[in-house]
Amino acid sequence: MDKNAERYKVISQNIKKYRKIKNMTQKELSEKVGISLSYLTKIEAEKCNKTFSLDVLFDIADVLDIDIKNFF
Repeated sequence: MDKNAERYKVISQNIKKYRKIKNMTQKELSEKVGISLSYLTKIEAEKCNKTFSLDVLFDIADVLDIDIKNFF
């Protein structure tokens, strides 16, 4: 992941930003996406060290009602 660490960090912080814009808690988002709260917490962590699939990104974007490109 070292090679893409900065990219994952940008994506994770944008997920957090858009979740807050929608006034959702991590628990609410994780439940709607169908992932565990601990997984979402790791995705949104300041020093994100968790890789995640495009499927998870698509699902998060759908729940937040935004275009996935906004994460990048």
